[in-house]
Amino acid sequence: MTDTRPRILENTAKLSSIIIPRTLAYATNTQIPARSPSERRRMNEGSKKSRRRRSSSLLYQEPQESMEHLSDQAAIPNLNANWVNAKGAWAIHFVLIVALKIFFSIIPGMKPDTSWILTNITYMFGSYLMFHWVRGIPFEFNAGAYDNLNMWEQMDNGDQFTPTKKFLLSVPICLFLASTHYTHYDLTYFTINVLALLGVIVPKLPMSHRLRVRFLSGPPDDRYLDER
Repeated sequence: MTDTRPRILENTAKLSSIIIPRTLAYATNTQIPARSPSERRRMNEGSKKSRRRRSSSLLYQEPQESMEHLSDQAAIPNLNANWVNAKGAWAIHFVLIVALKIFFSIIPGMKPDTSWILTNITYMFGSYLMFHWVRGIPFEFNAGAYDNLNMWEQMDNGDQFTPTKKFLLSVPICLFLASTHYTHYDLTYFTINVLALLGVIVPKLPMSHRLRVRFLSGPPDDRYLDER
Protein backbone atom coordinates (compact mmCIF):
# COMPACT_ATOMS: atom_id res chain seq x y z
CA MET A 1 0.00 0.00 0.00
CA THR A 2 1.43 3.32 -1.08
CA ASP A 3 1.83 6.21 1.34
CA THR A 4 -0.35 9.23 0.21
CA ARG A 5 0.68 11.58 3.00
CA PRO A 6 3.45 13.36 1.06
CA ARG A 7 1.05 14.06 -1.84
CA ILE A 8 -1.63 15.36 0.56
CA LEU A 9 0.91 17.65 2.26
CA GLU A 10 2.09 18.95 -1.14
CA ASN A 11 -1.47 19.76 -2.24
CA THR A 12 -2.19 21.47 1.08
CA ALA A 13 0.90 23.67 0.70
CA LYS A 14 -0.18 24.73 -2.81
CA LEU A 15 -3.71 25.51 -1.64
CA SER A 16 -2.49 27.57 1.31
CA SER A 17 -0.22 29.58 -0.95
CA ILE A 18 -3.24 30.51 -3.08
CA ILE A 19 -5.71 31.28 -0.30
CA ILE A 20 -3.44 32.94 2.28
CA PRO A 21 -1.82 36.10 0.87
CA ARG A 22 1.80 36.69 1.51
CA THR A 23 2.71 39.59 3.71
CA LEU A 24 5.61 41.90 2.95
CA ALA A 25 7.56 43.60 5.69
CA TYR A 26 8.56 47.21 5.17
CA ALA A 27 11.05 49.12 7.20
CA THR A 28 9.29 51.64 9.40
CA ASN A 29 12.08 54.15 9.07
CA THR A 30 11.90 54.33 5.27
CA GLN A 31 11.43 57.95 4.10
CA ILE A 32 10.87 59.50 0.70
CA PRO A 33 13.90 61.58 -0.19
CA ALA A 34 13.11 65.30 -0.02
CA ARG A 35 13.85 67.50 -3.01
CA SER A 36 16.49 70.12 -2.62
CA PRO A 37 15.59 73.83 -3.04
CA SER A 38 17.38 73.91 -6.39
CA GLU A 39 15.29 70.99 -7.66
CA ARG A 40 12.06 72.65 -6.53
CA ARG A 41 13.16 75.88 -8.22
CA ARG A 42 13.80 74.06 -11.47
CA MET A 43 10.37 72.40 -11.27
CA ASN A 44 8.69 75.77 -10.67
CA GLU A 45 10.54 77.33 -13.59
CA GLY A 46 9.48 74.44 -15.81
CA SER A 47 5.87 74.86 -14.68
CA LYS A 48 6.00 78.60 -15.41
CA LYS A 49 7.39 78.01 -18.89
CA SER A 50 4.70 75.45 -19.66
CA ARG A 51 2.03 77.83 -18.28
CA ARG A 52 3.36 80.60 -20.55
CA ARG A 53 3.26 78.31 -23.55
CA ARG A 54 -0.31 77.30 -22.80
CA SER A 55 -1.51 80.90 -22.27
CA SER A 56 -0.06 82.48 -25.40
CA SER A 57 -3.01 84.76 -26.18
CA LEU A 58 -2.65 88.52 -26.05
CA LEU A 59 -5.41 88.88 -23.43
CA TYR A 60 -6.00 86.70 -20.40
CA GLN A 61 -8.22 86.73 -17.35
CA GLU A 62 -6.64 87.17 -13.94
CA PRO A 63 -7.49 84.03 -11.90
CA GLN A 64 -9.44 84.21 -8.68
CA GLU A 65 -7.57 84.38 -5.40
CA SER A 66 -7.04 81.32 -3.27
CA MET A 67 -8.79 80.87 0.08
CA GLU A 68 -5.66 82.04 1.85
CA HIS A 69 -5.61 85.29 -0.13
CA LEU A 70 -9.33 85.83 0.46
CA SER A 71 -8.88 85.40 4.21
CA ASP A 72 -5.99 87.89 4.16
CA GLN A 73 -8.17 90.40 2.29
CA ALA A 74 -10.97 90.06 4.83
CA ALA A 75 -8.67 90.28 7.85
CA ILE A 76 -7.93 94.03 7.67
CA PRO A 77 -9.74 96.86 5.82
CA ASN A 78 -8.03 97.89 2.60
CA LEU A 79 -6.91 101.46 3.25
CA ASN A 80 -5.57 101.71 -0.29
CA ALA A 81 -9.07 101.65 -1.82
CA ASN A 82 -11.47 102.63 0.97
CA TRP A 83 -10.43 106.28 0.96
CA VAL A 84 -12.26 106.93 -2.33
CA ASN A 85 -15.56 106.69 -0.41
CA ALA A 86 -14.50 109.23 2.20
CA LYS A 87 -15.73 112.83 2.38
CA GLY A 88 -13.81 115.14 0.11
CA ALA A 89 -12.46 112.34 -2.09
CA TRP A 90 -14.86 113.26 -4.89
CA ALA A 91 -14.12 116.99 -4.67
CA ILE A 92 -10.39 116.45 -5.14
CA HIS A 93 -10.99 115.55 -8.80
CA PHE A 94 -12.52 118.95 -9.54
CA VAL A 95 -9.71 120.66 -7.63
CA LEU A 96 -7.10 118.83 -9.71
CA ILE A 97 -8.84 119.66 -12.99
CA VAL A 98 -9.09 123.37 -12.11
CA ALA A 99 -5.45 123.41 -10.92
CA LEU A 100 -4.27 121.78 -14.15
CA LYS A 101 -6.26 124.26 -16.26
CA ILE A 102 -4.79 127.22 -14.39
CA PHE A 103 -1.27 125.77 -14.62
CA PHE A 104 -1.41 125.27 -18.39
CA SER A 105 -3.16 128.62 -18.97
CA ILE A 106 -0.44 130.69 -17.28
CA ILE A 107 2.27 129.24 -19.50
CA PRO A 108 3.38 132.03 -21.88
CA GLY A 109 2.14 131.55 -25.43
CA MET A 110 -0.33 128.82 -24.48
CA LYS A 111 -3.59 128.96 -26.45
CA PRO A 112 -6.87 128.27 -24.63
CA ASP A 113 -7.73 125.24 -26.77
CA THR A 114 -4.27 123.78 -26.25
CA SER A 115 -4.52 124.28 -22.47
CA TRP A 116 -7.84 122.43 -22.45
CA ILE A 117 -6.55 119.44 -24.34
CA LEU A 118 -3.43 119.28 -22.16
CA THR A 119 -5.65 119.40 -19.07
CA ASN A 120 -7.74 116.57 -20.45
CA ILE A 121 -4.77 114.38 -21.41
CA THR A 122 -2.95 114.97 -18.11
CA TYR A 123 -6.01 114.08 -16.03
CA MET A 124 -6.75 110.99 -18.12
CA PHE A 125 -3.16 109.80 -17.91
CA GLY A 126 -3.03 110.30 -14.14
CA SER A 127 -6.38 108.56 -13.70
CA TYR A 128 -5.27 105.54 -15.73
CA LEU A 129 -1.95 105.35 -13.91
CA MET A 130 -3.58 105.50 -10.50
CA PHE A 131 -6.63 103.29 -10.96
CA HIS A 132 -5.58 100.78 -13.62
CA TRP A 133 -1.81 100.59 -14.08
CA VAL A 134 -0.44 100.21 -10.55
CA ARG A 135 -1.28 96.90 -8.89
CA GLY A 136 -1.06 95.95 -5.23
CA ILE A 137 -0.97 98.29 -2.26
CA PRO A 138 1.84 100.41 -0.77
CA PHE A 139 1.29 98.90 2.68
CA GLU A 140 2.59 95.63 4.12
CA PHE A 141 -0.26 94.54 6.37
CA ASN A 142 -2.28 92.34 3.99
CA ALA A 143 0.43 89.74 3.27
CA GLY A 144 0.32 90.50 -0.46
CA ALA A 145 -3.40 89.72 -0.76
CA TYR A 146 -3.94 92.48 -3.34
CA ASP A 147 -0.71 92.13 -5.31
CA ASN A 148 -2.48 91.14 -8.54
CA LEU A 149 -5.36 93.63 -8.35
CA ASN A 150 -5.29 97.25 -9.42
CA MET A 151 -7.01 99.96 -7.42
CA TRP A 152 -10.21 99.90 -9.49
CA GLU A 153 -10.59 96.17 -8.85
CA GLN A 154 -9.93 96.63 -5.13
CA MET A 155 -12.58 99.35 -4.74
CA ASP A 156 -15.89 98.29 -3.18
CA ASN A 157 -14.72 94.65 -3.08
CA GLY A 158 -14.85 94.45 -6.87
CA ASP A 159 -18.55 95.40 -7.14
CA GLN A 160 -19.55 97.18 -10.34
CA PHE A 161 -21.50 100.44 -10.75
CA THR A 162 -21.34 101.53 -7.14
CA PRO A 163 -21.92 105.27 -6.48
CA THR A 164 -18.19 105.97 -6.34
CA LYS A 165 -17.47 104.08 -9.55
CA LYS A 166 -20.33 105.84 -11.33
CA PHE A 167 -18.86 109.17 -10.26
CA LEU A 168 -15.39 108.21 -11.48
CA LEU A 169 -16.93 107.16 -14.80
CA SER A 170 -18.77 110.45 -15.21
CA VAL A 171 -15.84 112.79 -14.48
CA PRO A 172 -13.75 111.83 -17.57
CA ILE A 173 -16.86 112.04 -19.76
CA CYS A 174 -17.71 115.55 -18.50
CA LEU A 175 -14.11 116.67 -18.96
CA PHE A 176 -14.12 115.24 -22.49
CA LEU A 177 -17.27 117.20 -23.36
CA ALA A 178 -15.82 120.42 -21.93
CA SER A 179 -12.51 119.95 -23.72
CA THR A 180 -14.25 119.18 -27.02
CA HIS A 181 -16.44 122.28 -26.70
CA TYR A 182 -13.61 124.69 -25.86
CA THR A 183 -11.41 123.31 -28.66
CA HIS A 184 -14.22 124.27 -31.08
CA TYR A 185 -14.76 120.66 -32.17
CA ASP A 186 -11.53 120.59 -34.10
CA LEU A 187 -11.11 117.16 -35.70
CA THR A 188 -7.50 116.66 -34.55
CA TYR A 189 -8.22 117.69 -30.97
CA PHE A 190 -11.44 115.67 -30.99
CA THR A 191 -9.56 112.53 -32.05
CA ILE A 192 -6.99 112.99 -29.29
CA ASN A 193 -9.73 113.59 -26.72
CA VAL A 194 -11.64 110.47 -27.81
CA LEU A 195 -8.56 108.26 -27.56
CA ALA A 196 -7.74 109.65 -24.11
CA LEU A 197 -11.32 109.06 -22.99
CA LEU A 198 -11.38 105.47 -24.24
CA GLY A 199 -8.10 104.82 -22.43
CA VAL A 200 -9.75 105.42 -19.04
CA ILE A 201 -13.34 104.35 -19.76
CA VAL A 202 -12.73 100.90 -21.25
CA PRO A 203 -10.69 99.61 -18.24
CA LYS A 204 -13.56 100.69 -15.95
CA LEU A 205 -16.21 98.62 -17.72
CA PRO A 206 -17.30 95.23 -16.29
CA MET A 207 -15.97 93.41 -19.36
CA SER A 208 -12.46 94.61 -18.44
CA HIS A 209 -12.63 93.37 -14.85
CA ARG A 210 -9.48 91.29 -14.16
CA LEU A 211 -8.63 91.42 -17.85
CA ARG A 212 -4.91 91.70 -18.56
CA VAL A 213 -2.89 92.56 -21.65
CA ARG A 214 0.08 90.26 -22.02
CA PHE A 215 2.74 92.86 -22.86
CA LEU A 216 1.51 95.09 -19.99
CA SER A 217 1.24 92.42 -17.27
CA GLY A 218 3.06 89.31 -16.12
CA PRO A 219 1.94 85.77 -16.93
CA PRO A 220 -1.13 84.53 -15.04
CA ASP A 221 -0.88 82.43 -11.88
CA ASP A 222 2.82 83.12 -11.31
CA ARG A 223 2.18 84.09 -7.68
CA TYR A 224 0.75 80.64 -6.95
CA LEU A 225 3.75 78.92 -8.48
CA ASP A 226 6.13 81.08 -6.46
CA GLU A 227 4.43 80.11 -3.20
CA ARG A 228 4.81 76.36 -3.72
